[in-house]
Amino acid sequence: MATTVTGADAPTRARNRRGEGARLRDEIVQAAVELLDEHGDESAITLRSVARRVGIAAPSIYRHFPDQPTIMLALVQQAFAELEQRLRAAGDDAGEDPRQRLFAVCHAYLDFAQQHPQRYRTMFGGVWMPALGESAVTAADMHLLGQESLRLLGDLLDACVAAGHATSTDVSADAVGLWLGLHGLAHQRASTVAFPWPADIADRLITTLAHLHD
Repeated sequence: MATTVTGADAPTRARNRRGEGARLRDEIVQAAVELLDEHGDESAITLRSVARRVGIAAPSIYRHFPDQPTIMLALVQQAFAELEQRLRAAGDDAGEDPRQRLFAVCHAYLDFAQQHPQRYRTMFGGVWMPALGESAVTAADMHLLGQESLRLLGDLLDACVAAGHATSTDVSADAVGLWLGLHGLAHQRASTVAFPWPADIADRLITTLAHLHD
């Protein structure tokens, strides 16, 4: 875990060489991720706190991000990209059987939510999401979040139907239903940690919402 630095203790970042501007952008996003993981609260991510963590003056951020919500958007986009990568890796590791691939991907989704609770919560809402027109963040930016992960669930469910493992007659709608079930379980596990969850609750949920059968 990185150490929080404040005031005069903040490091001074070396100036980028020509053509290295993208490195500063990446460092800004990484600083936001670290602040979120450490504080568990997106309100800790401000232009000033991010600049302090990176070791730059706050106005330097404007070359890459026009406001705080666009930093948050980049953080969330990165988190969704990591989620998608982990889901695809889990599916690949599960072999060729589409049913096993679907279970592996769904469990990888739940694992990601459990391992990164602050990021997961921020990915699906929070005070960072601005009203349209109040930030450089657009409706199109928001619409694209999570689409690849949802498409992956749909493709796997479609493969289960084709292999005779599932009886879904509307794969697109059932993929959304499956995601909502996973999201709800992930949220409730984080919110009600003392609840005696059945050991196989995730498998029961996946089997039901994906219309799987033996």
